[in-house]
Formats: sequence, C-alpha cells, structure tokens
Amino acid sequence: MRAAFQRHGGVEVDTQGDSFFYAFSSAKEAGRAATDAQAALSDGPARIRIGIHTGEPIVTDEGYVGIDVHRAARIMSAGHGGQVLMSQATRELLDDSCIDLGEHRLKDLLAPQRLWQLGPGKFPPPRTLHQTNLPIQATPLVGRERDLTEAGALLKRARLLTLSGPGGSGKTRLALQLAAECVDEFPDGVWWVPLAAIDQPALVLPAVAQTLGTRGDLHSYLRTKRLLLVLDNLEQVIDCASDIGDLLSGAPGIRILTTSRELLRVAGEHEYPVGPLAEDEAVALFVERAVLSEPLEAVREICRRLDCLPLAIELAAARTTVLPPSQLLARLGDRLGLLTGGRRDLPARQRTLRATIEWSHDLLTQPEQVLLRDLGVFAGGFTLAAAEAIAGADLDTLQGLVERSLVRRSPSGRFGLLETIREFARERLEEHPGAEQVKEAHGRFYLALAEAAEPELKTSRQLERLEALELEHPNLREALGWALRDDREELALRLCGTLIQFWMYHSHLTEGHRWVAAALDAHRRRSAAVQDGTERLRVKVLAGAAVLATIQGDWVAAETYGAEHLEVARRLDDGALIASALLTLGRPALARGDVEGARTVLREAVDRGHAAGETWIMAMATFNLAYISLSVRDFPRARVEMEDALAQFRPFGDQYGVARSLSGLGAIAVHSGDTDAAVAPLRESLTILLALGDREGPAWALELLGSALAATDPEGSARLLGAAETLRDLLGIALVDTEIGAHERAMERLGSPVVGGAVAIAWAAGRCLTLPDAIAFALDRTASTP
Repeated sequence: MRAAFQRHGGVEVDTQGDSFFYAFSSAKEAGRAATDAQAALSDGPARIRIGIHTGEPIVTDEGYVGIDVHRAARIMSAGHGGQVLMSQATRELLDDSCIDLGEHRLKDLLAPQRLWQLGPGKFPPPRTLHQTNLPIQATPLVGRERDLTEAGALLKRARLLTLSGPGGSGKTRLALQLAAECVDEFPDGVWWVPLAAIDQPALVLPAVAQTLGTRGDLHSYLRTKRLLLVLDNLEQVIDCASDIGDLLSGAPGIRILTTSRELLRVAGEHEYPVGPLAEDEAVALFVERAVLSEPLEAVREICRRLDCLPLAIELAAARTTVLPPSQLLARLGDRLGLLTGGRRDLPARQRTLRATIEWSHDLLTQPEQVLLRDLGVFAGGFTLAAAEAIAGADLDTLQGLVERSLVRRSPSGRFGLLETIREFARERLEEHPGAEQVKEAHGRFYLALAEAAEPELKTSRQLERLEALELEHPNLREALGWALRDDREELALRLCGTLIQFWMYHSHLTEGHRWVAAALDAHRRRSAAVQDGTERLRVKVLAGAAVLATIQGDWVAAETYGAEHLEVARRLDDGALIASALLTLGRPALARGDVEGARTVLREAVDRGHAAGETWIMAMATFNLAYISLSVRDFPRARVEMEDALAQFRPFGDQYGVARSLSGLGAIAVHSGDTDAAVAPLRESLTILLALGDREGPAWALELLGSALAATDPEGSARLLGAAETLRDLLGIALVDTEIGAHERAMERLGSPVVGGAVAIAWAAGRCLTLPDAIAFALDRTASTP
C-alpha cells in the first residue's frame, strides 16, 4: 500500500493500527494510487477498503483537522474489503469509470452524501445509516476516540448504559455518535428519543412508543425486537427509572443508552462518566469551529480556562467572529457572561453556558442548591473535612451533587468543581447575605491547616507537608485574597508568616514576596499603634520577606525588611526573634562588601539561636557563614563550616537544609578546582530537591554541576548550564555572586558566547528541558563519575 501511494505522490499524514491517512495534491493521483493498491493486493488474502474525499483540511501543530478529514474517514468506513468509495467532490475531478451508489447517511451524522464506487466490482450496499432516526448534525464529532472505544465496549455487554456528566460536557453528541457506530448490530434499528421537553416521568414511555411508531402495547411490541433506544436528557424525569427497568426485563433483545446528569439506579445499569475533552481534542474543536487569524497559544489557554468543556469551547469559538483568541482570553474572567449566543437550533438551555448550568441547578433539592452555592468558596478542590467544616456539608447532600455531576470526586477522595460551575456557585454565594461567614470559615480553616503543617516543615515530614500545602495552595491564595480585601490584616499576617517556608521551598518566590509585601502594607495603613500580639505577627512576616528578597537577590529590600525586623525584635526583647532577624542581615551585608559585618551578625545569630534553643536558626546561620567563607575563597574554612551546617540539618530532617548544604560542598569543590569531588554531593542534592518540588535550589546545583563538567564533558556542561539559565529566568533570580566566577570560567572553556557546533546545540537543548528532565539528564550524565 505504501509503495502504491508513494508512487503517486502521496504523503503519509498519520497511521493508527492498520489504518493509513494519506494526502495527495491531485484527486487523479489519489484515484490511481487507490487502484494500484487494490490491484497489488488482489491475489492475496488481505482485502482493504479505501475512501477518497477532496477538500481543504486545516493545518495545525497536531496535524490535519477539519470536517474534510472526518468526511474522508467516514467514506472509508462505509466501504467493504476490496472496494474504493469516493465523494461527489472527488468524482467531479476524475475521468475514470465510476458507479453511482446514490445518497447515503454516513456515520458522522451529517447531511446525506452521494457516494461513488471507483472501478468495477459488486459489493453489498455501503455500510451507512438505515433503520434509524438519529438526527443530522451540523458539525462532526471532534475527538472522543477513547470514549467511543470504551463506552462502545461497555454497550456490547450492558443492557443499560448511562452516559453521565456535567452540563456542556457533550453527553448527547457522544451518545449519538456511539449509537451511529453500532447501528449495524441492531437489525430493528437505532432510535433516538429526546426527552428535554418532557417534565413528567409518566410521559417517557409514551414518547418511546411515539418514536417507534407503535400504537399498541409498547412492552408487547418490544418483546421480540433487537434494537437500541437512545434516551436523551433523563435527569428531569429520573423517576421513570422503574418503567425503564420494566422495559428491559420484558424485552431481552433491546438495549438502552441514556444520557443523564444522575444515574437511574436500576438493576443492570452501567455508568460511563463523560468528562471534559483532552486538551488537544479541545484545541482541535476550537480550531474547527472558530475563525482564526493568529497562532494557537491563546486557543490552548482558552481551552484550559474553560475546563475543556465542549459546549463552553463551541460558545467561545463562536465569539471569534468579532474577537480574536488573544482578546477573547483577556475577557474570560467572566465566563458565564461572555459565553452566550450559541446556535439557534440548540435547545434554549444550551445557547449559553449559564443557562446550561442553571438547568442542572434548578433540578437540585433546596439543601443541594445551598451546598453548591457555599462550595463556590473553594478553589482548586477540597476535602470532605473542609466541606463539612466550612460549608456544613453532610454526606447525603454531597453525594447528591456528585451523582448529578456538579461535584467531581477524584480517585484520591478529593472533591472539586469545574471552574465554570464554580463561577456559577461563586455568583450565588456573593449574592447571599451569609457569604462573609462562609469566607471567614474558609480563611480560618486553611489558616489552621497551614499552622499545623508549619512546625513539620523542618522535620522528616517535610516532603509530606509540602505536598499537602501545594495541593491546598489555591485555597490558601483564596483565603489570603479575601483577608486582604476584607481588611482582616491579622489573618493575612498569620497566613503569610506561616507560609514563608512553603513559598521558599517550593519556589513560589515572586508570589510569596508579593503576598508578604501586601500584608505588611495593609498592616501599616491600618495600625498606627499596634499591640504586642500583632507586633509578633508582623515581625515573623518581616523575617520571611527578607528571606524571599535575599533569594531573589533584592539586597536593598532584604536589608530594609531585616533592619525593621531586628528593631521590633529588640524592642520585644525576644532572643529567638532577634536571632531570626540577625540571620536575615548576613547576606545583604555581604552583598554590600561588608564581610566582617556579615560574619558578626551571623555569629550573633548562632549564639542567640543556641540560647533560645533555635537549632534551625543555628544551622542556617552556620550555612551562611560557610557561604561567606566561600565568597572570599577561604575554602578550608568554608568546607569545615558547610560540613558543620550539614551535620546540624540532618538530625531533625530538614531536607531542604541538607540539600543546600550538599550544594554548598559542591560549590566549594568546584571553586577550589576539585571538580571530581563536586559531583557526589551535587547529585545527592539534586535528588533531594527534585523530591521536594523545589526549583530555586536546582538552579544553583545544575549551574555548579555544569561548571564542574566544562573541562571533561563540554556538551553535557552546556546542556546543564542552559537548563540552569532557563530556571533562573523563570524564577526571576540572578547568578549569585559566588557563582559568577565559576560560570565565566566554564563559558570560556565552552567558547563564550556559545555559538556553533555540538556545544551550541547542547546549550539550546538544555534551555528547553523541563526541570525533571534536566535533573534526570544530570544524574544520568554523571552516573559513572567517581
């Protein structure tokens, strides 16, 4: 087949299983290629079917998409082994002998098409739709191949299959396509029964009888039939479940496919949840439905913001007639107001996203409506405990929302709302007089969660607690935003002070700096004279602000925050607070060139920390002392101090401190010229930092490892240095002063600027690596290094 297609100028676009997708610049060459392929196989056991269509597909990064691609595939699927079918568009471009097969409805559910057979031969009628009332669709189904395969397999063994999912997820369109795909399996037909306009359960069976055209007893009529009933939109007449069960028990040859936002809960029912589209499928749907004049980057982000919901994407794509995707993206803050104006042939509830969600909302019980409203306070998901404590959820009501596809439950047991549904719930909450109490409960709950985690961020449970905080980071952001907007500066200060180390360890540096600055500004505006309790909260946030500014190399801000911190701590005469303040002032003093001043404040931090029993402050101050010794090239002293810091961090399980100390030992080895000795501690540091989810630390370690390899492995060095540069760019951090010399020496060895040849290619490749891939490359590249 390939030989025949390529001989006539065919280009292989895609191959899946035993299927080929070829494109030709000429319909005549496509016809000749098909004829040659059939002739080449005529003496063997293989019989292939070929479909040819002429059109203009849309070219994207993912390949060809568009209605013409679907049409070619559907024409092919209508054929039989050894047969070549083609569309009217192709027939008009050929002079060959063709047989007119008449008009046929293909399984894409679009309008009937005239089919032609290329060449002689007798075959059964094309495998197209018959014995069905499945409605003609204006557009083809995009994506959903996996859903069609999995749900199709379920339908073969289940007498009753319910496609469940939230409004706008595409249940009806998937059900129609699923029914079309299996129409050959039901000799008595496939019948679609729309129920959206029916609001009384007793009217469901009469609607089925009317669709089938029987005026007698429906049960008797169906007893000997082999057919498929597609019951669409059952949620508002769900109490007809017992009637559906009776139909199945009295007619063994029928199967029923339903779409509903909740299950019927009758014997033999199987569920297939219909979720959002995969991201690539969502992009393809948008592209097919939109008027595009710019690249796809904005389209991909639009699809993410819309939860990849088919209805939302179709409504957004319709807006591209007046707004290009980049402008549409900028307006997506109000999804429900923007996404209106759907096709007029759709039901009214599907012409806007808001109407679709309201349809589901109006079918809820009053307790379910209240719970959905209050769940709008969450961001990024929630636990059962959080829903109970904040929204007063009970299991029965929450289960009702899950069963009606308005709340999703992940395999881990976590709950969440699609963003489009959350926006609807949030609107309802904002309109309710009790909104402030719900937000207050939300803020207090997540403050308690963060404060419980904070003491263990310097222990062996560090990784577990960091992961838990990362999972709840959207809710923590939500609580902080509410506290600052609602003048709850004490809550904002407590949250910021508690989250400093999380922001530092998980490299949320810019965001954390922004939050602490906002909290401190709000406190200054509202508190001319502060009480001791608030003062202690403020000093903790000042310490965090200084640390975050230090990591980002903003020495002026770091020293300003640190000096204010020390002033308040001395006024309070608190040894631990003074030690913490002194710790923040060491690095800014070093940046000013005051080496002895930096050592003095750090030694005092060690002494104060020892007196107050603050072992972590002692360890971190020792690390910073080692860093100062490294910066003045006193390598023996630096090594002793860094090993001392490492020995202090290990016992209480602060993996971040351990990793930073290991990187420090690697830095000392690199700068002292013992590059072989640098590899082992840097490898261990990278392994720990990857597990922690940190990004700032790996930027330092990858830079050091790249510098260490410059002489012996130029390409590996270039790749690691490129990856480190990308990380620094993403985090907004500069090369630290102690690394500039090593970096410059490495660049001189590689050829600075890095241009031309394999080293330049490696540098560019390193710039494109993700952090996990960069670390994996580093570990693999140095696996055999002594």
